[in-house]
Amino acid sequence: MPIPSLAITVPSHFLVNRAAIWRAMAMKYMVPMMGFAILASGTAHAQTQDSEGFGDEIIVTGTRASGRAALESSAPVDVVSGEAIADSGFPDLGRALNFLQPSVNFARAATTATAANTKPVTLRGLSPDQTLVLVNGKRRHANAVLNVNNSIGRGSAAVDLDTIPESAIERIEILRDGAAAQYGSDAIAGVVNIILKSNARGASGELFASITEEGDGETGLASASAGFGIGDGGHLMISASARHQQATNRAFVDQRFDRITYRIGDPEASVASLAIDTALPFGETLELYGFGTLTRKTSNNGAGFRVPGFSPIHPNGFLPIIEPRIWDIGVTAGLRGEFGELKADLSQGFGSNKADFRVFDTANVSLGPASPTAFDSGGVTYRQYVTDLVLSLPLDNVLAGGNIAAGGQYRRESYQIRSGEPDAYIGTGADGFAGFNPRNPTDENRKAWAAFLDAELRPVKPLLIGGAVRYDHYGDFGGKTTWRATSRLELMEGVAVRATVGTGFKAPSLQQQFFSAVQGALSAGRLVTVGTLPVGDPVARALGASDLKPERSRNFTAGLVVGPIEGFSFTADYFHIRIKDRIALSEQLGGAAVVNILTAAGITNFQQVRFFTNAIDTTTRGVELTARWQGDLGPDTRLSLAAGYGWFDSKLNALRPNPILPTLPLLNTKSILFVTEAQPKSKFTFQGSLTHGNFDAGINVAAFGTYRSQPLNSIQTFGGKETIDVSAGYKILQGVRLGFGVQNLLDADPDTIDDQQSFIAATGGSFPTGEETPIGLNGRTWYARLTARF
Repeated sequence: MPIPSLAITVPSHFLVNRAAIWRAMAMKYMVPMMGFAILASGTAHAQTQDSEGFGDEIIVTGTRASGRAALESSAPVDVVSGEAIADSGFPDLGRALNFLQPSVNFARAATTATAANTKPVTLRGLSPDQTLVLVNGKRRHANAVLNVNNSIGRGSAAVDLDTIPESAIERIEILRDGAAAQYGSDAIAGVVNIILKSNARGASGELFASITEEGDGETGLASASAGFGIGDGGHLMISASARHQQATNRAFVDQRFDRITYRIGDPEASVASLAIDTALPFGETLELYGFGTLTRKTSNNGAGFRVPGFSPIHPNGFLPIIEPRIWDIGVTAGLRGEFGELKADLSQGFGSNKADFRVFDTANVSLGPASPTAFDSGGVTYRQYVTDLVLSLPLDNVLAGGNIAAGGQYRRESYQIRSGEPDAYIGTGADGFAGFNPRNPTDENRKAWAAFLDAELRPVKPLLIGGAVRYDHYGDFGGKTTWRATSRLELMEGVAVRATVGTGFKAPSLQQQFFSAVQGALSAGRLVTVGTLPVGDPVARALGASDLKPERSRNFTAGLVVGPIEGFSFTADYFHIRIKDRIALSEQLGGAAVVNILTAAGITNFQQVRFFTNAIDTTTRGVELTARWQGDLGPDTRLSLAAGYGWFDSKLNALRPNPILPTLPLLNTKSILFVTEAQPKSKFTFQGSLTHGNFDAGINVAAFGTYRSQPLNSIQTFGGKETIDVSAGYKILQGVRLGFGVQNLLDADPDTIDDQQSFIAATGGSFPTGEETPIGLNGRTWYARLTARF
């Protein structure tokens, strides 16, 4: 039942100039607020000893030296606590980071099954698979599901952050810098390192419920975690989480039928996760450790509406439902020890992501009245085995100190496609998703090995210099050497400059090389059947496909660091990333020449073809600012303030033509915009929290800049939007807190599509906006949260 809302009359000129007014308000109120924080840092009480200040957090990302604080790093590293993630009120990690971190973007896909159910984030306006994700410092496996829809991250298979329960997270370290020389492929934009809880005692639990103001999207979550001591100094931490959300729908009325026919919003979904972190010491120098996650995800997604008369089984039309069922597991076991001053870490990791697809409430029109209405559409599986060895030696007696590390990695990957039932792909196939039926069986694998050297040295105490070099060799495309140089100079106490420069690469994934499927897609507002073919397929070769090459990058970052001084810190960084041979999914190539090639190959069940290609070069540059302060205002009162700003600019440097069919461009304007301008050009975030005795209150502000895309036919600039989240809580018992909050307090909505009327015949004007919106379509949402810590 919808929650009643208070009607407020707003002048029309405010709606027109809302973005400008918010910018003015930010200058009027937010800047003085940060100024107050700076001034207050000199008069507030000192931090309590059990509270870690901003910038004092010890990090393990971007350096192999021990005891390094975030602000002492040569590259920008943000630390987001698990408590801050939970306090955001978002039950999934992607949305939480989106509203907390200015360099992170999480596009809220509303109609695309692959994008809406595999939830990676982007960093610095780049692609999701150009950010490396680690768990406890170890490489996390990617999705088996490839995003082939028209949305941010089109053509990528990245890490699904929704497979890691929030209740298991101690903190997240975000390295905003290219780090392929330290960690290998994918770390072009940066690294997200998720650190799991490792408590030896204590327990916590949470009950969470939310509902949108429209009365849909009901979400319930229950989670618990507990730590136990084992052996002499060991621990076992177990975390579990279960979440279910109902669908939201913000589709406009279909003007062809005077009713809502589409489903556009968050899908109905269920997610259950289990996480374990454990360690057991052997003597004083050895420790056996392990950690892992197990996740089950299912969801229910509407495809495009099929009009009456499309199938005799559904005389009133039908909305096909696509249901992915995903199993995800990631486990690592290792042995680490100290041999004198030498530290060694040997580990073995395994990751698997398996997705099976079912489509129902649909039909295969090729089968006529005898068509089933539900189909097994097949599935995909990706597995990864990683063996790591790292040796590290502190150089305490060399000049002013330092550290040197060396190691190696062996990785084996596999990718399989399981065909669906024949009725799902015969003829035109099941509408909505014809499923998997590769022209050739898909069961591929490859091996890769790497060796690296990483050193840091202080010639004098204020100066830190570092360098890393790494060689990676892949069985399918050969070797690649990357390097990275870093420096940090402390100009005076609390003020330093830092810089990094290096090269990076991203290997073409097995998913990009061997994905094969047939499915319906929109082309110029018309529903067509498209075959996505591996680059090695003879038909794809005849249309211009070639072997994929690794992406190559060169990055530079330079910045200023102030603090921590009495709880205050400030950082400013400029970055420049040039990427060559970016991997992209081509356009849906069609026309007489394509039909002739398909007919010659005996293909009749699809009319258009797409494949992956190294078609483009790009340059991305930007500026990132952070300012933070926290301190005690009194014996029982604590205030914490944090603000961040990011500006991002991506440009297309080169677009290579189709070598076989030059009249058919490999990428059109819409696909290029996904890479360059479809993510917000700027972003401002602000978080404030106040605790006083048993009471606490918080506010989160996120202001997203403009972005450009081509949702239907016309290119459109979508205006920047601002969201405000507020929350309050009270400790009703020792260790027990009851909290309430409102997300998107002012009920901000993304801009609607301008050229909706030109597609009345195709969609009935159902689409409110594109797939690129960072704020989503749900509008104002209310939530309640009960937590207990023991």
